[in-house]
Amino acid sequence: MLTRLFCEIDDFCQGFLPHWKASVLEPPTTRPKRNRPCGLSLSEVMTIWVHYHQSGYHTFKWYYLKHVQVYLKSAFPQLPSYQRFIERVPDVLVPLTRFMQSRCEASRGIAFIDSTPLRVCDNIRIPRHKTFANTAGRGKSSTGWFYGFKLHLVVNDQGGIVSFALSAGNVDDRQPVPTLMKSVVGKVFGDAGYLSQALAQQLAQQGIEWITSLRKNMKQVVRSTFDQLLLRKRFIIETINDQLKNQSQIEHSRHRSLPHYVAHVIAGLIAYSYQAKKPSLNLNINALAIL
Repeated sequence: MLTRLFCEIDDFCQGFLPHWKASVLEPPTTRPKRNRPCGLSLSEVMTIWVHYHQSGYHTFKWYYLKHVQVYLKSAFPQLPSYQRFIERVPDVLVPLTRFMQSRCEASRGIAFIDSTPLRVCDNIRIPRHKTFANTAGRGKSSTGWFYGFKLHLVVNDQGGIVSFALSAGNVDDRQPVPTLMKSVVGKVFGDAGYLSQALAQQLAQQGIEWITSLRKNMKQVVRSTFDQLLLRKRFIIETINDQLKNQSQIEHSRHRSLPHYVAHVIAGLIAYSYQAKKPSLNLNINALAIL
């Protein structure tokens, strides 16, 4: 699995990095540059960063010191110290994001949308939290108030990630929808938090049928039996969010910079995309014909 992961990441970097570096302008600086070459390539840094989310370890430091430096020394002979590796993580943020975008799947005519809170600290510590003071926000989810970010996901009926976005915790769930829907076709199912007639009309012009749950005080809408059944199957995306948090470890409060935080979340999504058995719906051909 590690070999396959590295080969695919390295193949991607061979095509992406030359174009990316050619388009990046280095900021002017008076500080002297370090001429010491880095031991690991960007491909190797990305591979280790993603493999951590597949390993089952709960902290990256423990994974790096107790697993990488012990069992993967032959695969990565030029391993730097833990601190030096952490310093290199922001360098792979853009390649990681582009690689995850290349891993996104087609919507297959049926998609589910949801957001999940990513807490960066306990509520009692909000006044003292400084790392994300200017970027995180306080929002409310079905489990109560939280301080941090939101991960917005669109997945297909086979559990594949179609599109994703990261926002502050106080951003309305409907705000990133137009961006998330750029590559989506067919029916999209969401909870009552995505209820919006204006949004439904806007997406209808793109050929997207926007289907959401209704609030308790709203008049019932006539829907096909198939649509009603799929609305009840939204647990698929909730299961994916649960796996991302508990298996890929995308939610914790130990980050000390925004680039590390975003790279951590993106690497968790990439690790999930390689998962052999994803949550999925068993939709037969006759059911799809109703669409």
